[in-house]
Amino acid sequence: MTRRRWIADEINGNTAALLGEHAVHLIRVLRAEVGQEFDIATGAEVRLGTIVSISPDRVEFALGLAREVKATPKITLALAIFKFDRMEWAIEKCTEIGVARIIPVIARRSDAHLAAAAAKRHERWERIVRQASEQSRRSAPPEIAAPIKLKDLDSILPTGGVMRVVLAESLAASEATRLADILQERPTEVALAVGPEGGWADDDLAWFRETGWVSVSLGDTILRAETAAIVATAIAMEALR
Repeated sequence: MTRRRWIADEINGNTAALLGEHAVHLIRVLRAEVGQEFDIATGAEVRLGTIVSISPDRVEFALGLAREVKATPKITLALAIFKFDRMEWAIEKCTEIGVARIIPVIARRSDAHLAAAAAKRHERWERIVRQASEQSRRSAPPEIAAPIKLKDLDSILPTGGVMRVVLAESLAASEATRLADILQERPTEVALAVGPEGGWADDDLAWFRETGWVSVSLGDTILRAETAAIVATAIAMEALR
């Protein structure tokens, strides 16, 4: 039977702990008991963890043998801010697929009220990626950045070795480069930019062109923003494995 995996909140040598709400879920919902074994992700590795103590908001583990953790492709998803329920579904599913980093972006067509409220959602987004990472048995959650304006995006990406591609739904079929085709070059790292509902505005696309991003398409149909993010992430993960 596959052991459930937890991402440790605290690590100290051969011990680890879950804290706060993280621990409460294990204690109250899963009825944790001393002696139970789980896989504990410590960031660098995954180790067998045996519960040694339980308190109201803390579960401590003794750490045993380490498991090999396979390296995953380095994919950054720059996701324009759109309606939060659908955006958070995309964040959850892209985490499960294996994205390494998520950057919420304020685009021209991002609703002004959502853009203003986005910073307050950051803590919630961190919880979502942690829970999705544990559910999908990742060794660590993806980084999820605080929301930024599109013009600041390049400043927080690595300066070299990253293929930067933007999904541009407005491309005519005759001029569209498919994402899967361009990834045949097998870059070591990819940044994917996915626009809001209605796609990127013309001045957003002009910024991408001026800063060296390559415009790509997912095909002949127009996908909703959350669907496009998930499909693009899955295509990139498969291409880079």
